[in-house]
Amino acid sequence: MNSLNKHISKLLDHEHLTFEEAYSCMHSLGSSDFSEIELAAFLTSLHFQAIDLNEISGFRQALLDLAIPIRLEASSEAIDVCGTGGDGKNTFNISTISAFVLASMGYKVIKHGNYGVSSLCGSSNVLEELGIQFSTNENELNKQLDNSNVCFLHAPLFHPALKKVANVRKKLGFRTVFNGMGPLVNPAQPKFQLTGTYSLELAKIYSHLLNNQGRKFCVVHGLNGYDELTFQGATRILTHINDTQLFDNPEKLKFGLNELSGGTTSKTAAKICHSILSGTGTQAQNSVVAGNVALALQLYKPSHSFEELYFEAKEHIESGIALTTLKKHMN
Repeated sequence: MNSLNKHISKLLDHEHLTFEEAYSCMHSLGSSDFSEIELAAFLTSLHFQAIDLNEISGFRQALLDLAIPIRLEASSEAIDVCGTGGDGKNTFNISTISAFVLASMGYKVIKHGNYGVSSLCGSSNVLEELGIQFSTNENELNKQLDNSNVCFLHAPLFHPALKKVANVRKKLGFRTVFNGMGPLVNPAQPKFQLTGTYSLELAKIYSHLLNNQGRKFCVVHGLNGYDELTFQGATRILTHINDTQLFDNPEKLKFGLNELSGGTTSKTAAKICHSILSGTGTQAQNSVVAGNVALALQLYKPSHSFEELYFEAKEHIESGIALTTLKKHMN
């Protein structure tokens, strides 16, 4: 029995892996050849287990050790804006749009992302549709940060293990442990992070891990399942400073999930992105992006209120200035 099958057997016996076992298991995925059946069995056995801190921590460390190394000069001041996905809500690409808005406001953004697996359109899908090309070239990425304050790290290019299991994940069609790993394994490891999770248990694990790493972070979990701030009910906000809940946006706007839809194609998602960044988004779209941008801004301006930063972000979004940042990457 190979090492992966041993780990699968343990999981099927409803036992969790230790940190060392999780590390070994994930490391072997990146350095060994397994059949799609074996990979599917591993991902499925994890899917039916409760989320475990030691497993997530071990998987994370292995993926970072296997990642293609990248040194970006802005890492100490930059932020990653990246959700887990897998919430099944089909909202528009909030984190991707928020990344462009933050960059246009003068903040360095090193965004980690991937194609959609359990969602219709992930950040990489919409960026490709917008004509943005991905790179692992350190000089090129540093140049992008200098010129437009933002660069994008396409996960499969930096993580061999993610690339190897991509086809199996797509065939399975449900969220897997890799949904939960994405925001934790940005190879540049920027100092600041705004991230969302599809479960409260995972949000708490994120909070623990990011805190131990000395990161300035904000982890978002909508109590009705959203992995971003959408103002659709209560949202848990866990940071390196406190743990709170948000209920309404500062304008007391009420809107439904249908107004936050990302559509059914990458082309539609790209049009929504372009519209919001050009200042012609709907009230609901602008409100949600402003809320997420405000949470990111609070990491840099902890003495400012969420409401103050929300209105600052909203005014900036409605000005259409952020479109200039997008156009720099579309050329």
